[in-house]
Amino acid sequence: MNRKDFLTTSAGFLAFMTLPGFFLIEKSKSVPKKNKFRDYQPKTSFGKVKIVTPNDGYYIHTFFDVCPFSPGQKYLAVNKLPYQGKEAKYGDTCDVCIIDLENETIETVYSTKGWGFQLGANLNWGKTDRYIFTNDIIDNQAVCVRIDLETKEIHAFAGPMYHIAPDESAVIGFPLDTINVTQMGYGVPKFKEYDQIKGAPKDQGLWRTNLKTNEKKLLVSLRDTAKHATDPAFLEGGNSYFFHSKYNRQGTRIFQVMRCLFPDKDVSGGSERPDHTKEGWNPMVFVFNADGTNIHETVTRKQWSFGGNHPNWHPDGENIIMNIKPGWLGDTNMRFCMFHHTGKDFKILASKHTGSGHPSVNADFTYLLSDYYVGEYKALGLDGAPIRLINLNTEEEVYLCTVFTDVDSDNETLRIDPHPVWSRDYKKVCFNGAPEGKRQVLIADLKDKI
Repeated sequence: MNRKDFLTTSAGFLAFMTLPGFFLIEKSKSVPKKNKFRDYQPKTSFGKVKIVTPNDGYYIHTFFDVCPFSPGQKYLAVNKLPYQGKEAKYGDTCDVCIIDLENETIETVYSTKGWGFQLGANLNWGKTDRYIFTNDIIDNQAVCVRIDLETKEIHAFAGPMYHIAPDESAVIGFPLDTINVTQMGYGVPKFKEYDQIKGAPKDQGLWRTNLKTNEKKLLVSLRDTAKHATDPAFLEGGNSYFFHSKYNRQGTRIFQVMRCLFPDKDVSGGSERPDHTKEGWNPMVFVFNADGTNIHETVTRKQWSFGGNHPNWHPDGENIIMNIKPGWLGDTNMRFCMFHHTGKDFKILASKHTGSGHPSVNADFTYLLSDYYVGEYKALGLDGAPIRLINLNTEEEVYLCTVFTDVDSDNETLRIDPHPVWSRDYKKVCFNGAPEGKRQVLIADLKDKI
């Protein structure tokens, strides 16, 4: 094997190519360290809340729709960011850390250049507690990396990961650098010139990488998706990009957010632009089968134009939960809503409450979980973001706790959002915060409450 077949990865590990696009990376030599959990708001919280990350850096979990708890629920996956208060810079590394929830330890198992302030390095568990997946920049490409927590072996694959199939068969993703064109913080730092998207090309879109064969292929193109928009003529002259890509928990369907940007138009606050303009993101939601067939539009551009954010699969794999203003029904308030993946059967959930934050529901559809942004909780006279729990049968709302998040809140890319997410048995909730001005990860235990 020639020396040119070797590369150095983010943490200085040696990597060598065994197949095209497939790298075997030198084993990690990490060891667990003690990590004493700390009680948080013990006198006022609903359930038992603890800070589970050390006070030695800046920590976040991934997102409100990516479970950080391992399949066996013994471990929690978090990222340790190198800093806060400034933009992520290519070359600076973010640690992949595994917290043992039983023994209260933390272990750094990998370091990566492929991270952002909203998703960290996008940690996804496989189907067991053995494998954790992340992203890195290797050989001038942003690609998926698999870390074997038993053997410490590390492999890098040919394609990018935004989400992993529940059966661990594949990862899907739009290029993690190009995703920055519409919004920073959800991919990786800029490390090369972005691929220029013109129109809705047939050779760019959502890529699927088979984790057994390392075959990377275009699953669904931007062109094929745009053809299924309700008003394709509106998109003419614009440049289309994919954003959030998510499997349902059954692995049978994928929802895809698509945005269309028009040259020389302002994209700030894009989700709130009126539909008669071509400013902003012009977002839409499409759903298709896991094999890329049966593409259909679920949320139209005109529906989303009234205001909305954060679509998320219902655990049943049939419906989608989302914050949206149903202006087409005459309601201009932000609402927690649900609709079938075909776009039918639209419902407003918890009509007594204003939609906000990052909503999700538990498996038996009895509780809705969400949070507030900084401006929203300040308007309520609060000094921290409430972690909201709403009983969907009675519409009674309780706050699990409040947590300070007003760090870098004037910067859309750097802000802290709680991103509350359920554990796999829906008895715990994990969320971000900065109780003392430093990013930390917290867990609320609800097993005696719901």
